Amino acid sequence: MKGLKLMHRERRALCSMNHASRLQWHALLIILAALRGQCRYIQVRDATEDALVLLNTDIKRELSQEQLYRRPLRCIDMLSIDGQFTFKAEQPQLHCALFLIGDPEEFITIEYNFVNIDCLGGDILKVFDGWIIKGEKFPSSLDHPLSTSERYTDICEDGNMQSITRSSQNVAMIFFRVHKPGYGFTLTIRKTPKMFPCNVISQSPSGKFTMIIPHQHRNCSFSIIYPVVIKISDLTLGHFNELQIKKPPPKGCGGAGDFVELLGGAGLDPSNMFPLADLCHSFHGSAQMKIGCDNSVVRMVSSGKFINRVTFEYSLLDRQLERQQGNSVEEVCSPLD
Repeated sequence: MKGLKLMHRERRALCSMNHASRLQWHALLIILAALRGQCRYIQVRDATEDALVLLNTDIKRELSQEQLYRRPLRCIDMLSIDGQFTFKAEQPQLHCALFLIGDPEEFITIEYNFVNIDCLGGDILKVFDGWIIKGEKFPSSLDHPLSTSERYTDICEDGNMQSITRSSQNVAMIFFRVHKPGYGFTLTIRKTPKMFPCNVISQSPSGKFTMIIPHQHRNCSFSIIYPVVIKISDLTLGHFNELQIKKPPPKGCGGAGDFVELLGGAGLDPSNMFPLADLCHSFHGSAQMKIGCDNSVVRMVSSGKFINRVTFEYSLLDRQLERQQGNSVEEVCSPLD
């Protein structure tokens, strides 16, 4: 996922974005521009001009709970706000994708208010539980309880349309294809608080997060689609003590049932990323690492025997400054010989 840094009222809100919001805007536009690869059902081609990214919290603050935000959808679009959204084709639209993202502690519900598509004529409307770009998935197959095929909800194949689809994490994705002008659909998107969020894609290049896995046998990944500095301040596991930098990779924490690993890479799928460090034991203090990759991930593996917890902060890495200081942080993005 090379270069993958990637959401009369919207225009005003976008014009007032601060520097951090502009970083989000540019990064996510690059995500949309990268959508040229083959996914399971659709190939999304160059449609960056159709991207409309809504990540500005000013809009959220302006809307009361009694109001329902509404706007039309574009063929390539991204939403981070609740509301009712309608797509109506003015011409055949064959390679469309809608990216949905919430806050880390939220999952997404999609309600189908109105669907008018020609399934027999080749139209499609499919929801994917997570994001998938160029065949790479988030969460990865190792971190999601369902198989890849089970993560799709196909409106045409399911026969009787479900009224609501829910995501398992703070991101979801809708693929659609509409051949006939005037055809389309209307969806209501809502975010719902989720206790103990597991898999997360961050909307921002900086922040603080605590990941907790309470006696559950599962893996959880926190993905930051930026090069970052990660500072782990608190780690509670049921294990022995070690922080091991993998150059070349030693035995590491692979034998432990509970551990945290730091990953870096150019793709979306954590299982395809290069492992940079393992943390196998509880500590209170500070462990810092610079990850100069396009995508940085904090991943926790849990055996289910303990309540595992990790608290970390992350901030955008200035790669130009690192080069000026003679630091080579980008070499960890590729496997060593």
